Amino acid sequence: MIVNTELESKGNQFPSNIVNFQKDVDKLYFYTDNDVILELTVVRDSVLRFRYTTVGNFDNDFSYAITKYASIGYNKLEIDDKKDCYEVLTSKLRCEISKESLRVSIYDAIDGFLINQDEIGFHWEESYQYGGNIVKMSKISNDGESYYGLGDKPNHLNLKGKRYNNWVTDSYAYGKDTDPIYKTIPFYTGLHHNKAYGIFFDNTFSSSFDFAQERRNVVSFWAQGGEMNYYFIYGPAMNDVVESYTDLTGKPHQLPPLWALGFHQCKWSYYPESKVKEVTSTFRKLKIPCDAIYLDIDYMDGFRCFTWNKEYFPDPKRMVKELAEDGFKTVAIIDPGIKIDKDYAVFKEGLENDYFCKRADGAYMKGKVWPGECYFPDFTNPEVRDWWSSLFKELIEDIGIKGVWNDMNEPAVMEVPNKTFPDDVRHDYDGNPCSHRKAHNIYGMQMARATYQGLKKYSHPKRPFVITRAAYSGTQRYTSSWTGDNVATWEHLWIANIQAQRMSMSGFGFVGSDIGGFAEQPSGELFTRWVQLGVFHPFFRVHSSGDHGDQEPWSFDEDVTDIVRKFIELRYELLPYLYTAFWNYVDYGTPLLKSLVLYDQEDVQTHYRTDEFIFGKQILVCPIQEANAKGRRMYVPRGNWYNYWTDEVVKGGKEMWVDADIDSMPVFVKEGAVIPKYPVQQYVGEKEITEITLDVYYKNGKEKSELFSDANDGYDYIKGRYSLRTFSLTGRSNELIINQHKEGKYITPYNIFEVRIHGLPFEITEIQVDNEIVSIDLLKSNGTQTIKVDKNFSELHVLGNL
Repeated sequence: MIVNTELESKGNQFPSNIVNFQKDVDKLYFYTDNDVILELTVVRDSVLRFRYTTVGNFDNDFSYAITKYASIGYNKLEIDDKKDCYEVLTSKLRCEISKESLRVSIYDAIDGFLINQDEIGFHWEESYQYGGNIVKMSKISNDGESYYGLGDKPNHLNLKGKRYNNWVTDSYAYGKDTDPIYKTIPFYTGLHHNKAYGIFFDNTFSSSFDFAQERRNVVSFWAQGGEMNYYFIYGPAMNDVVESYTDLTGKPHQLPPLWALGFHQCKWSYYPESKVKEVTSTFRKLKIPCDAIYLDIDYMDGFRCFTWNKEYFPDPKRMVKELAEDGFKTVAIIDPGIKIDKDYAVFKEGLENDYFCKRADGAYMKGKVWPGECYFPDFTNPEVRDWWSSLFKELIEDIGIKGVWNDMNEPAVMEVPNKTFPDDVRHDYDGNPCSHRKAHNIYGMQMARATYQGLKKYSHPKRPFVITRAAYSGTQRYTSSWTGDNVATWEHLWIANIQAQRMSMSGFGFVGSDIGGFAEQPSGELFTRWVQLGVFHPFFRVHSSGDHGDQEPWSFDEDVTDIVRKFIELRYELLPYLYTAFWNYVDYGTPLLKSLVLYDQEDVQTHYRTDEFIFGKQILVCPIQEANAKGRRMYVPRGNWYNYWTDEVVKGGKEMWVDADIDSMPVFVKEGAVIPKYPVQQYVGEKEITEITLDVYYKNGKEKSELFSDANDGYDYIKGRYSLRTFSLTGRSNELIINQHKEGKYITPYNIFEVRIHGLPFEITEIQVDNEIVSIDLLKSNGTQTIKVDKNFSELHVLGNL
């Protein structure tokens, strides 16, 4: 066996020769003569799991990340015992395991291309301080290879040449390149020679990734304990890799309620009740759409969770009801720290039932947070999660709160050097007892899970809405998220754009930033540009600390207010388009936002682009991220694109200048797209939508678009009561045909489509709807050709002369 002497001198140990092999259905076991075992599981033809032990047997196989609903099964599995290696063959992959060193090489089974190859491969170092091993893996980095993913890292989209640590951390006012911060998503996608693969390192200890920083041709990842346990996911398309990873770790359990995709206003803090009412009434007075108002920690009695400050909010049930009558859903914050107070019912109940975390020697884990000294529930105990979920009954079922926002759940502890629990705190870990070293990264995830369970129960028959700051892989099943305590700077606008894209390609799509910045105060220009970006983020919320001034849409000047209103109205117009994108995300794991490399990996110019992204499937967005800008240069991906504001058609595959003064931003629509739009509402449900606009962008060729509709809340869509309409567009030099395919049992409240045709290159002489000629006198023209048709048309045929 070849041994790297430099690594050996650092205490690294390596597998020895394979001496035995066994097969158990989809699991293959490779035994070495120094007690190392590799368990290789064929999850799917394109997904392999590699799990190593160094002590001759495996611990209980348990993961918070992997969903029980993950797709499994393969079409082909053959094993060939060759002279130097074992060869494992599926219909998509050929995997070779070296008999000498357990090193792995993975090839495309169709064309034989080498996709991924171990360098040293698996090795380990004993941890004398804690016991167990520091487990390590190194792989060869190919020429021109790029890397993407890892969740919320606040730096360049392409990870090549960087090193990162995964340890969920409260990072107030973090900056570019701050690491680690709030989330741990140990999944990345590699791309080289137009073939993409993913690696998910499912290990909850503190882990690290080095993307060819230390050694330019080596990628490595390691963890401070636990197993070397990773999944290899093959594309070769990046989108397929992300969808497969999302399937593995779980798609959201249900669609969000449509109101959750509207505009939200938040501040630390809106109190007393009169201030809340002042803010909400101003939204309605100024006709700025808004769906949700947030209550931060000051609504509580002394920051005690599940209580109310009756001086500030004497009758919360009445207030929440009155807000709801005005179209506002109330979202309240809940933190994990429970104040030590013998007269506080939640504390007493937790203490009596032994629900709080303890130190190694039995003392309770005590730490200072907003209420003062606190104990902390062990959310890794299913009994504790059930208890926690039951605490939401009054808040949700009785008072009428519509959403819950989990904060400080890294967990964050004040006035201690490491800002979190000590390593020796013990956790149940669903019957697999462990220290905080293992449970830290999933603590916030399990709190969000327990919160979700409570809201799902007490919001029924409506859908739950939960937000979390801390997350591990799989948290997207339960909750949305935001990117934490950012800063009101232009750099942070750039960071927010990067983070939302990165989270989406890390399987966690329902994400946004604190628009305008949480810390410090934005200028009116920065606030405006941030709102423009936020329109195209799945979670759309303004949030600020309040320490440096107000941050409502009217807090700057009239021009800012008018522009912000215009863009918030655009968000409400695009709600059916975004809701359809969410349906694709929930059903298929399709990313809500696509970085250009995810959209067109074949174009190498996209591999290092950071600013531009695709919103849904057919809208190209590029925010303005500098002060005093009248426009910017941006890269437009290959194909033809319509300028959203002017209908000018541009040919992509190049960088170009786009005008965008303060009242605009670069937005383009893919040719052939059919974009559904609602009329502007002040909040979701204000109007009964009886007519939907379809913006049709002519293409000489073919394109498909979709429109998903249901009751906008509840679970009837799961029973088939939804409407899915697929529009197939075919354009030729003198005709345009739109075919509609319908499925689902939901009867939509809208009966009419107003079809607006953009970019038609000919003069219309005839229109047929389902083979019947209709009068062209029905056409209207306001820069676009517009006709109204019944929602159930099968074919719209527009003919003309060149």
